Amino acid sequence: MKKNYLVLIAFFLFFKSNAQVIDFKEVRFKVALLLANIDNDVAKDSQGKAIKIDENDDAEIQLSEALKVSELNIFSSNIKDVSGIENFINLKKLNCGSDYLTELNVSSLKQLTYLDCSGNSIKTLDVSALQNLETLVAAQNSLVSVNVAGLTKLHHLHLDRNVVESLNLSGLTSLKYVDFGYNNLKTLDLTGITKLEDLICNDSKIESLTNLKDCSNLTRLWIQNNLLNTLDLSNCPKLTDLWADNNNLTTIDLTTPKNIRNASLGKNKLTSVNVDDYSNIDFIRLSDNNFTTIDLSKFIKLTSVECSNNKQLTMIFLKNGKDEGVDFEGCTNLKYICNDEIKDSQIERYIKYYNYANITLNSYCSFGPGGNYYTIAGIVKNDKNNNGCDAQDSTFRNLNFNITNGTSKSTAIADASGNFSMYLPEGTYTISPFLENPTYYKISPESINVSFPTAASPYIQNFCVTPNGSHQDLEITLIPNGARPGFDAAYTLVYKNKGNQTKSGSISLDFNDAVLDFVSSVPQITSQAVNKLVWNYENLEPLESRQIQVVLNVNSPMETPPVNINDRLSFNATIMPIANDEKPVDNSFALRQTVVGSFDPNDKTCLEGNIIKPELIGEYVHYLIRFENTGNYQAENIVVKDMIDLAKFDISTLIPTSASHSYTAKITEGNKVEFIFEKINLPFDDAHNDGYIAFKIKTLPTLKVGDVFENEANIYFDYNFPILTNKASSTFSTLGNQDFEFSQYFNIYPNPVKDTLNINTKKETEKQAMYVYDMLGQLVIAVPHAENISNIDVSRLQAGNYILKIKTNSGITAVKFIKY
Repeated sequence: MKKNYLVLIAFFLFFKSNAQVIDFKEVRFKVALLLANIDNDVAKDSQGKAIKIDENDDAEIQLSEALKVSELNIFSSNIKDVSGIENFINLKKLNCGSDYLTELNVSSLKQLTYLDCSGNSIKTLDVSALQNLETLVAAQNSLVSVNVAGLTKLHHLHLDRNVVESLNLSGLTSLKYVDFGYNNLKTLDLTGITKLEDLICNDSKIESLTNLKDCSNLTRLWIQNNLLNTLDLSNCPKLTDLWADNNNLTTIDLTTPKNIRNASLGKNKLTSVNVDDYSNIDFIRLSDNNFTTIDLSKFIKLTSVECSNNKQLTMIFLKNGKDEGVDFEGCTNLKYICNDEIKDSQIERYIKYYNYANITLNSYCSFGPGGNYYTIAGIVKNDKNNNGCDAQDSTFRNLNFNITNGTSKSTAIADASGNFSMYLPEGTYTISPFLENPTYYKISPESINVSFPTAASPYIQNFCVTPNGSHQDLEITLIPNGARPGFDAAYTLVYKNKGNQTKSGSISLDFNDAVLDFVSSVPQITSQAVNKLVWNYENLEPLESRQIQVVLNVNSPMETPPVNINDRLSFNATIMPIANDEKPVDNSFALRQTVVGSFDPNDKTCLEGNIIKPELIGEYVHYLIRFENTGNYQAENIVVKDMIDLAKFDISTLIPTSASHSYTAKITEGNKVEFIFEKINLPFDDAHNDGYIAFKIKTLPTLKVGDVFENEANIYFDYNFPILTNKASSTFSTLGNQDFEFSQYFNIYPNPVKDTLNINTKKETEKQAMYVYDMLGQLVIAVPHAENISNIDVSRLQAGNYILKIKTNSGITAVKFIKY
């Protein structure tokens, strides 16, 4: 009997506990629970299946029913009080966000792993008892204090848009994601938070982040709109996204985060950003700072950059091989943009849109292409002993290389030491050297094929130039400086052995001694006569080039005869021997120089003058481009850019002849020639601030008498606005009062001539007289009655260039010949 009584008591207690009804203060809360069913997600069991909480349909929630709920979602149910929630002790997930709660006590829900109470009006929150809590979402409340101490399993913490002033994160060893944005935090101590990956604490009052160095796994940091003066990221190697706009940062070091993709640093006080590895940065914002220079040249994956409203910004370096979007509006002191040439039109549109003036835009901040590129380099040797190139052989200077990739063509020119470097983007290339006189030498290899990135870079390939037979070919040019009445004028004789045989001989310079007085020369003259200076030279090696510096004094307007502005000075330079020279036309050089009162130190001159005889149609003409550093600091780099008129010139024949300093050259875009004086460091004092480049180029053979050809150049001194030279203009015209083309009626032979010059009449005409003039215009031979004369004895003439003028019944004509 006693046993049955005990069983009855136990059954009664069990029934009572299962029938215990939970008391809810808030009707809306109870209604939300009663609405739970398998067709909505208000409640779920431990298996994640939607369930009906009020299983017995008695419109009450018994404790036994509450214990079956594992997940509860009463989001946006207009609830003000969730009293009774403490009975749902098996809850693992609770979402009571976007309601009207002012307090929340969930300390009894020990199994809770996820809590979302965002969008309420809660002022304090203590969840420190929830040792299983993994995610807390308490954003958009009125929280002043939050206690999350000791929650070792918590990995996501959302407290944004509250009024929290301090927060203790000690012990949160699993924390990966934190959002404290829009609070009143002044400091944030991250000591021991070693697993943190995302930290959002924007729009607060943070003055310092303490022990960010513990956050070695941090990948994303939002810290914009705070009061930070410094930001130490030295132990954040995994950082990929940084948003730190609108702080008080004066500098920032990004050398440790080598994988950073986005860096937003606008509205600070930055003057520099130290970035060690730029290879992954996709977006960077540097607007509204104190930069004077922004260098993005190594940002090879950049797609967008903002650097607007940097009032002190003067230079932007955008040459990185990328066609990124860029905003530089409001940079009112901007003077220079270095850019990839493919982006020039885009940047020019921005410059026009922003209404900027006097901004220099070019690619000359570096002399390889922007972004990733590959290098072909080597040296050209002259195998003069024909036994293979070795260390003892001299170099072959200024060899031209054609570079083709199947769709485009460019030219690189080795420097005066025979060294060359070609900077190329990814692709397959054929590199072919070519010579002014291809029969004089053989080149090995004749060409190479290189594919990048398959081939290693730099790809080293030397070339060996070997003499081919025996060829004699000398060349001379005369480079002038400005000639002013009453002042000394400097000239440079440049002579070169273009052949493959060592030569010795003499050089002469003819000039009008009546208006010019010899002052000095280096080396010294061998002999001097009226109107002539002579130097001997010995053992001029194949491809060797030498110079003679000459100083002459120009008569003043008060001397007799006087020299005035716009007078013409005539010079004729000759290199001997001429006999057996395969191209004797360049053994002499005639210069016609206009006397000036003052001159632009950055100019361009056609050395043949502004009137050129028809015989030079299809032949070489010579140009001199001078530059002078007129600033107050040395010029580190200088570039001379010359756009060649392809309707008048054959650009494939362009050959540099001399220069004042070491340079490299290249031809791109079909007609753009660039002479690059890298690291020239040209001084600014008057004695040393000058330089020049001289080159020759053939005119097209299709030109005719009366055609005008013009040329000008831009000279770039470092990052300054380019200086546009004068336009050098020349016209093909007959000499003096020549009435018809010589070759139509006569031809002469041999030319060059040693003793007897023969004149052959091709068309019916009557010779009346023949005259021979030297290059100074002086008559040296006269044949007044030439009706039956067919040759002239020139044996007594000195070697050099001369003009034969023939008077006929049809008029006067003339031709140049060479005496050796």
